Formats: sequence, structure tokens, C-alpha cells
Amino acid sequence: MSAAASKTGATVDIGRVLDDGPFTGMQQLVVLLASLAIVLDGFDGQLIGYAIPDIIKEWGITRSAFAPTVAAGLVGMGIGSAFGGWFADRFGRRMAVVGSVFLFGAATCAIGLAPDVLTIAVLRFIAGLGIGGALPTATTITAEFTPARRRTLAVTATIVCVPLGGMLAGLFAGVVLPLYGWRGLFLIGGAIPMLAGVLFFFKLPESPRFLARHSERWVELGALLSRMKRSTTAQTVFTDLTEQAVEKRAGFGALFATGRVRDTLAIWAAFFMCLLTVYSAFSWLPTMLSAEGLPTQVAGAGLTAWNLGGVIGGLVCAMVIARFGSRWPMALAAAGAAAMAFLLKGVDVGQNTQWLIFGLGVVGMFVNAVQCTLYALCAYIYPTNIRATGTAGGLSFGRLGAILSAFVGAMVITAGGAAAYLTLLGGSMCFVLIALLTVKRHIPQPASMRVTKPVAAAPVGE
Repeated sequence: MSAAASKTGATVDIGRVLDDGPFTGMQQLVVLLASLAIVLDGFDGQLIGYAIPDIIKEWGITRSAFAPTVAAGLVGMGIGSAFGGWFADRFGRRMAVVGSVFLFGAATCAIGLAPDVLTIAVLRFIAGLGIGGALPTATTITAEFTPARRRTLAVTATIVCVPLGGMLAGLFAGVVLPLYGWRGLFLIGGAIPMLAGVLFFFKLPESPRFLARHSERWVELGALLSRMKRSTTAQTVFTDLTEQAVEKRAGFGALFATGRVRDTLAIWAAFFMCLLTVYSAFSWLPTMLSAEGLPTQVAGAGLTAWNLGGVIGGLVCAMVIARFGSRWPMALAAAGAAAMAFLLKGVDVGQNTQWLIFGLGVVGMFVNAVQCTLYALCAYIYPTNIRATGTAGGLSFGRLGAILSAFVGAMVITAGGAAAYLTLLGGSMCFVLIALLTVKRHIPQPASMRVTKPVAAAPVGE
């Protein structure tokens, strides 16, 4: 933004200011706070997976009897994702994140006092509303505070915080479960995000692109831009010319506008099958390993390895996409996940436990490489006024796959053990591969990375 523009109160294109400007310390702090929200999202979302074996043992219930409880949380996540995106696009990203974190923290705390499975199911549903709402809004904040040249890596690094939170949940459970049991796990695990919610309330700002769409909040936007080292005056008029040219229609129907139907449906299919795979791991991987005769601590290590691989896979895939675009890196990651899951069917769980744990880490690496970068793909495809709605729409449909995993996971483990479970993971990722290849508008390779053929000199005399 030029000094002249500030003095005359000229119109300022907020999209150009953010997309082409520097990535200041204040913007990096906002991305860090959004990432922390998603760490807590992944942390609280996966606590149930570590607690299920102990709850089943204490109350003497079957895996199938607990499946509706798992499903209740996932239904809540689906509703929370849809409503959270709608709320964020209409009332602001900041309060959507703050409210979501407080909600899932309080509900998780209450699970520690639950007297029966039905109560846990109700509380998991409520917690799911918050867990589902936090993810699309926090990633939207990251996308809208990050310059275009860094956006794919920043959004993916933020989403990588889901498996990072799950990994921390595994370490946390390993310490807390032996000392305080599953009730202490939920009481302490829910208190942490509630404290973080206070931090977000006082430190997390509203998205500048959201503020630019509401003239009554331009004074707030000017103050925010000043903190981001972009000076303005009280007379400055804000607009977002780039995205206004792309899309003027807002709302859910805009996801199916001309030219966007194919990509929206393909992304929804990819989210559905990918989340079926992810939540089959989050909810049932420790239970599957326990059913194969492994100690609870070793069974928990399988999910920790999955999450650790996911952190690595998500970051590496983001860096590759930044150089080569998204189509082939995401497709290769989906294919790698399917291939490794099928290969693990030949591993003897009792005799080669360490190889199985390592292999599950590799599957988690490839699966989360796809899952994390799907959000960056949404941020690229959808403009500001439907970005949160677009991301939430894909995630909400994907939650149906997660809900299905609650029942399918328990069923395949009971029916066929580890082999059937690994077939479920591999088959799901094959469908993800097909969906990703169907997407038309992938993130392109940067122009600076493209290899251009030299133009041959014209023959003399022509």
C-alpha cells in the first residue's frame, strides 16, 4: 500500500495487500494461534481412541456396543463442520474458533464424570460440534492471513497439527491413564483447551478479508493492518477486487456454480473416503491391535506412529506441492497409502510387531499427506466469500465417511481381525486416488518452476 494512497483515502485492494505483501511477525503469530487451535482439536478428538479399550474393560461391554458412542461424536463433528463454516462466513472467523474450542473443551471435561455409555455418547456429540467447527475456521484464518506464495505450505502445516495433536494425545494418555484412569484423561484433557480458549479470545484477531466485506468494521480493519505494518487512514476504502471478479454469489449454492460442480463433488468424495480411513485409525487402531493380543501400551503406540508419520507426510507433501502443483503429489500419496496397507496384510502381528508399527506409520504418512493438503486445495479452489463454506462443505460430507468408520471399523475387526482392517484402509485410499484424479482445478505448478522449451531460431531468410 503506497503512502500516497493512504493520504488520499484511495481504494485499497485488501486481496493484493495480503497476497503480495510481506509475511510479518504479527501474521505469523496468528497462524501459530490457528495451529494451536487445531493441535487441541486433534488432541481432544483422539482421546476417545486411547480410552476405548479401558472403558470396554471396566464396563464389560463389546466393541460393537461402543460403536454408536463413537458415531455420536463423529455426527457432531459433521454438523459442527457445516455450521462452523456457515457461522464463520457470516459472523466472523474469530468467534467461530473461540466458541468451538470452549465447547469441545467443556464437553470433554464432562465425559470424565459420565456414569454410562449413553452419557458419553451425548457428550461426545456435543464435543464433536466444537471439534468439527474449529477445523475449517482455523484453516480459513491461516489462508487469509498468509501471502499467496506461502499459502499452500501454511495451510497444510496448520492441518498437520491434527495428527500432531493426536500424537500428543498418545503421549498424554501414556502418562495419565496409568495414574488417573480414563476419567482423569478426559477431565485434564478437556481443561487444557478451555484455558487456551481464553488466550484465543484476547489474542486472536478477525480475518482482514472478512472485515473488508463489512464497511462498518473498517476502523477495526485499519487498526489490524497497522499491526501488520500496512498503514491506512480513516478515509481508506477497502475492497477485494481479485475475488469479487471471481465470485459475487455467496452461500452453499455457490459451491455448485457453473464450472465448480465437478471439483466440488470430487473433493467431497475424496474427503469422504479419506476420513473413513483416518477415523478408522483414530477410533479403532488401538482396539484392533489389542484384539490381536498386543498390550494396551503397544496398541497405543500404533496410533502414535500413525500420527507421527502423518506430521511428516503432510509437511513433505506441502513442500512438494509448492514446487510441482497438487495433482500428482496427492495422487501418488493416495496410491502409496493403499499399497502399504495391502502389504501389511502379510505381516505377522505377534512375530513382527515392530515392523507392523513402522508400516502403520508409513500408511499414516501417506494418508495424512492427502488429508492435510485437501484443505489447501479447498483454499485454492474457493474464493473468500465461500472459502469457509467450501472447506466446511467438503469436511462435512467427509464426516459421513468418519461416521461410517464407527460401525465398519468395529465390524471388520470382529469379523476378520487385522487383515480385514488393513483391507478397509487400502480399499478406501484407492477410491481417494480416483477422486483426486477427477479434480480439474488442482493447485498449479508455480511459473518459476516450469521448464520451458527454448524457441528455435527461425531459418535465415524467413
